[in-house]
Amino acid sequence: MKPGRPLAYGKIGHAHFFGLPGNPVSVMVTFYEFVRDALLVLQGRRDVAPVPQFKATLAAPIKKAPGRTEFQRGVLSPDGRGGWQVRTTGDQGSGILSSMSQANCFIVLSDDTGNVAAGEVVEVQLLEGLI
Repeated sequence: MKPGRPLAYGKIGHAHFFGLPGNPVSVMVTFYEFVRDALLVLQGRRDVAPVPQFKATLAAPIKKAPGRTEFQRGVLSPDGRGGWQVRTTGDQGSGILSSMSQANCFIVLSDDTGNVAAGEVVEVQLLEGLI
């Protein structure tokens, strides 16, 4: 996945260990996608459901090479016609913290997805309410 490597999980005795990447955005993405729900379960929650995803129209093209899942930071907004549109926050480097602070969602692009043209429908995952 991108961003988000390396990622590690293990147990030492009864303690659970999560090893997160070094770049700030990579840490946040891997926390949202893996660690958050694991911590809720470890706290005893049994009703932890996956974060919902839904579809939105892409407002501007995205460049992506196939081969791994990407979580691009995005801004989701009404499209004025009763639907939703999404655009990236700009440069998506894993050290660009502003890409996370401006985002209200992840644009989730599967491993087999390549470049995506404006007007195509993509999966989005809201960040609101997760923290």
